[in-house]
Amino acid sequence: MKLLTPLLLLLLAFAPARDDSSYKDDLPVDRQATKETLNLYRNLKKLMKKGIMFGHQDDLAYGVGWKYEAGRSDVKDVTGDYPAVYGFELGHLEIDAQINLDSVPFNKMKEFIREVYERGGVVTLSWHLNNPLTGKSAWDAVPGTVASILPTGDKNDKYQVWLNNLAEFVSDLKGSKGELIPIIFRPYHELNGSWFWWGKNHCTPEQFTQLWKWTVLYLRDTKHVHNLLYAYNTDRFANKDEYLERYPGDEFVDILGLDIYQRGNGADANAQFVSDINRMLSDVESLSTEKNKIPALTEFGYNSIPDNSWWTNVLWKGIQSHKISYVLGWRNAGFKKNGQVDYYVPYKDAGSAADFVKFYSEPRTLFQKDVSKEKLYK
Repeated sequence: MKLLTPLLLLLLAFAPARDDSSYKDDLPVDRQATKETLNLYRNLKKLMKKGIMFGHQDDLAYGVGWKYEAGRSDVKDVTGDYPAVYGFELGHLEIDAQINLDSVPFNKMKEFIREVYERGGVVTLSWHLNNPLTGKSAWDAVPGTVASILPTGDKNDKYQVWLNNLAEFVSDLKGSKGELIPIIFRPYHELNGSWFWWGKNHCTPEQFTQLWKWTVLYLRDTKHVHNLLYAYNTDRFANKDEYLERYPGDEFVDILGLDIYQRGNGADANAQFVSDINRMLSDVESLSTEKNKIPALTEFGYNSIPDNSWWTNVLWKGIQSHKISYVLGWRNAGFKKNGQVDYYVPYKDAGSAADFVKFYSEPRTLFQKDVSKEKLYK
């Protein structure tokens, strides 16, 4: 594809989202995606027939009581196996920092991603990018920020520089033969909440979809980044209409996702979580079937997991009947100064570790050993 002019990018970004049947084939939204990226896209769909991949954020970087120990993983400590999906975070890449907002050096992150790829795992990248209008964090939820980085805004040049940094990073992710490593890119997540500057109370649906489309067009058609699959995901939602309110269109999304956390404790909270996740995953599955997209539970968690049977009696109960690609548990930040432990997937001495092993042993939960056999990139 020829380099698109800024004017054409602007016109495409501001065009209304459409239900384009040409994007319901078995190809990702990037028609020039690398061979490995195309293979991953197709194999993610096929693998759903066998089960659900389990993922964990920052799994190789640190865990409860350790950091940067070669080959270590809290998931592996408990089960003897690595997760199938590995999440990493790009926040602060945009400001040329050497480490991300969770204190992971970007050069080590590249090493982890290459390691994951070589053994056949899947990588997904989130991006809690700073507020380009105020210079503060992603949680500095100031109205007008999205408008400021659209092609007509006065911070668009700054946003282009940030996207250049991202393009350079993902274009440097290469396998042993020099091939680009496919990545599931998950920007602007939990978009129907209002805790981030791109949230629903801080921009209109039209502004959000313009931002999404312009971002994809710039990375794909201006920077020629062709190793990304694009994941759209909300937080909890009431119905399909809410889920799709800010949907940019089939031609800009590969994966339909959902983030959900359990906040309360006890039997009633457990039952409500199962009910909620069943309902919302059913909607995401239905929309994915309709649009020929890949459904996923893009982020979930229950901090410190106080229920020792939560993995089999709550989470698995909520997801087992669903045909989704993967679930991604949030990070194990470890011990806080007050002595409490911040974690979302069991470590070796955690109360729910034994139940997590039962979850691991379910035939339809897929971890690294399972997916390595599938050769997802070939």
